[in-house]
Amino acid sequence: MRYCRYSSPEGEQFGLIENVAGTPQITNLLPQTEDGLPDLLHPQKVAAQLLGSVKLLAPVRPSKIICVGRNYLDHAKELGNDAPQEPLIFFKPPSSIIAHDEKIQRPRISERVDFEGELAVVIKRACRNLAEGEDVRPFIFGYTCANDVTARDLQKTDGQWTRAKGFDTFCPVGPLVTDEIDPGQGVGLETRVNGLVKQSGNTRDFIFPLDVVIRYISRIMTLVPGDLICTGTPAGVGPLVAGDSVAISIQGIGALKNPVTDRD
Repeated sequence: MRYCRYSSPEGEQFGLIENVAGTPQITNLLPQTEDGLPDLLHPQKVAAQLLGSVKLLAPVRPSKIICVGRNYLDHAKELGNDAPQEPLIFFKPPSSIIAHDEKIQRPRISERVDFEGELAVVIKRACRNLAEGEDVRPFIFGYTCANDVTARDLQKTDGQWTRAKGFDTFCPVGPLVTDEIDPGQGVGLETRVNGLVKQSGNTRDFIFPLDVVIRYISRIMTLVPGDLICTGTPAGVGPLVAGDSVAISIQGIGALKNPVTDRD
């Protein structure tokens, strides 16, 4: 399954993506369920549209975004931190979400705004107090790309991360969601700024594997359909300036691309 959310003359739509003659196209509309996710069981056939011909919207509208900090050892070390002994989690507000091709806006009060490419997980159904060893796969709807944009200087001065991680436009997500990858088997991630590779990692290098992360979070708070978990970033994070273009690419998903501007 691969789906996107996009703008159409009839309003916002979920679209099923299939390869037609080797080209990704929207071939079916997917009704929205009561949980706000696309209904994969009742696709509605439509005239195929090239994926590149539509205006993509963020594919998820989560009630909360839970992020895992320092989940790659090389990233922890590059910022002078030890590896955490248990998952280190924090929030980004849903208001920080933007879509593929939308602008990341650097706030004027920050002198350094960094990119952080990440794999993100979309929750499928309510999830609470999972037992040790319990299979987390039934609770996963799919995976997408995310950019945990961070005002690095404010993160250091504040001593906690809410402001640094929470500005509007600081959570690009997309371009689509898929369930056709397996992070446990290793999925490659790459971040490019202006075409130059800045990050290159693999989910095999997680300090805390995805199943451990989901069970851990479920024992703190109830996860509900559509919630988003950002799983951490590899080494290579660095600053963005106005005029940059940043792309997060993940094997089997595609590339999430966003231009960078200064906030008015």
